[in-house]
Amino acid sequence: MSKNALNDVAARKAKAREKPYKLADERGLYLLVSAAGKYWRLDYRFEGKRKTLAIGVYPDVALALARERRDTARKQLAEGMDPGLIRKTQKREKSEQRANTFEAIAREWHATRAAGWASGHGERIIRRLERDIFPWIGGRPIRDITAPDLLSVLRRIEGRGALETAHRALRDCGQVFRYGIAAGRAERDLSADLKDALATAKGGHHAAITDTKEIGGLLRSIEGYRGSFVTKCALRLAPLVFVRPGELRRAEWAEIDLEAAAWVIPAERMKMGESLIVPLSAQALAVLEELRALTGSGRYLFPSARSPHRPMSNNAVLSALRRMGYDKEEMSGHGFRAMARTVLDETLQFRPDIIEQQLAHAVRDPNGRAYNRAQHLEERRKMMQVWADWLDARKAGAQVLPFRLPA
Repeated sequence: MSKNALNDVAARKAKAREKPYKLADERGLYLLVSAAGKYWRLDYRFEGKRKTLAIGVYPDVALALARERRDTARKQLAEGMDPGLIRKTQKREKSEQRANTFEAIAREWHATRAAGWASGHGERIIRRLERDIFPWIGGRPIRDITAPDLLSVLRRIEGRGALETAHRALRDCGQVFRYGIAAGRAERDLSADLKDALATAKGGHHAAITDTKEIGGLLRSIEGYRGSFVTKCALRLAPLVFVRPGELRRAEWAEIDLEAAAWVIPAERMKMGESLIVPLSAQALAVLEELRALTGSGRYLFPSARSPHRPMSNNAVLSALRRMGYDKEEMSGHGFRAMARTVLDETLQFRPDIIEQQLAHAVRDPNGRAYNRAQHLEERRKMMQVWADWLDARKAGAQVLPFRLPA
């Protein structure tokens, strides 16, 4: 090493002057000192032209590392290559890699489609990708992802029992791959290879949203629903009372006691053949008061659009959910019952027998006797109000906190 070579002490002690100046090392490397900072530079000639290569910023790039980079650049010159052009090419490739990661393309696809989706639908898709896909393969170039890579990620979702979510995530990824192909940034749709790889959801279960964040999105979608006012009221009331869809659509004003804040569904309209008292929360009463101004003079709360003498179609609520962007594997009219049952048990921690009784399931006391319709009414009334308040908080985007009924 030349005795005139730069050392780390000199580099560290170098102070800015009125004008930028150079501290020479050797073999073309020098430290440019200015008021803005200290920069390693390498002067060289290529094809008769004088050029300068940026090596790094001191002290992030120490003297030893700057010399390694200088030596690499000089080897490139010896092989007839321009180190400056190589650096620009590498930067461009890195930039392209960042732009062509799965997450970058997925967000681009989402942004181009979101305007055409119903309120809340796009929010659910991007949240699903952020939660279940991006942490594992989001940062990888989309061209480098293989079918086994994608399957491994989907198996994580499948492993926690969320089979429908796994299938929806697969469909989302398929759309991202197809968008990438159309944009010339992906080669093929890997989701097609996994068509039969995931387990299918067991039949007999109604699609339901039970994730607390997705519940908030659903409630906000209902508030933004632009269809029939009667249907909107049915959608607003459904989560608050979580009765069966047939019981809701055939509800009659004669069964509603607004002063007592109760809805008594007669036995002949109940699946189990026993009448049910549905305590009405303040939120449920508010919906009914709005609705009464429109349909209160007739028989049904939710009359058919074609005839006030018939209840609304059994597809009215389901069709509204589809218009809002919820497909058959995401949410159903029966899904409000599963939603309530899951949250009341797991999050709000109410007694299972109280929840089951409100769901009008067959429930027996410790002596094997069936509960009558009035038993635990006060506990159920408290539960229904806590549930309604919890739904309001989710709609507003509040934090989820467990609730325990006071002793």
